[in-house]
Amino acid sequence: MRYRALLAYDGSAYQGYQRQRDGVPTIQGELEKSLAAILGTPTTVWGAGRTDTGVHAVGQVIAFDADWRHDPQTLLKALNARLPDDIALQVIGQAPDFHPRFDAQSRRYHYRIHIGDAPNPLLIKRAWQFQRDLDVEAMQRAASLLLGEHDFATFGQPPIGNNTVRNVFVSEWAQQQTCTGLVYTIEATAFLKHMVRRIVGMLVDVGLALRTVADFEAAFKSADLARAGRLAPPYGLYLDAVRYADGFPNAESSRQTD
Repeated sequence: MRYRALLAYDGSAYQGYQRQRDGVPTIQGELEKSLAAILGTPTTVWGAGRTDTGVHAVGQVIAFDADWRHDPQTLLKALNARLPDDIALQVIGQAPDFHPRFDAQSRRYHYRIHIGDAPNPLLIKRAWQFQRDLDVEAMQRAASLLLGEHDFATFGQPPIGNNTVRNVFVSEWAQQQTCTGLVYTIEATAFLKHMVRRIVGMLVDVGLALRTVADFEAAFKSADLARAGRLAPPYGLYLDAVRYADGFPNAESSRQTD
């Protein structure tokens, strides 16, 4: 039976989501190790997004096949009991023929920035920190240029093939009542490698007056990766949500709480 689950993790201690050679800690590696111990057989776990080293998630979606005779909630509890404390399944359900990557309609990321008079030690692995103001209005004007279907070659390379065209539905900055404060949200059909971090790096340069909005637009339209500038640090980035036609995970969560 195919199972799918909503997954959250603190990526600080891991070399990204995707499994690597033995001994390298990854999210997929920890999941597969725990499943193998519970099921007694090697099990492959598929993910909706391959987050980079140090990137976090509150809305990663995974799937795996399992011969499990008990109810899904028992499997969720068994997995969470074996997984490290910084990885946890939130919701689980059965989903025949489901694939978290290929069935996804869009993915949404948050990037968190903390601005204060002094660094906050509690946010070292949670946000990009600045001790000076950013021009958020200019950053928003630049961010809005990304809306719609465009060639995003300036911001990254595709994981497979050479198509760099993506459709962005949301690209906005907001001040939130959280410990980090400034949050960038971007939602798109799919993303190029390091795309969000390159976008944030360039938007922050606009906020620091190191680039103008016109500079940002010219670099974006050039479709030239060499003009992208710096990568924002990974620890401010969160995979926030993945959307599917059937409403998972919200629909599944509602069934489990009825």
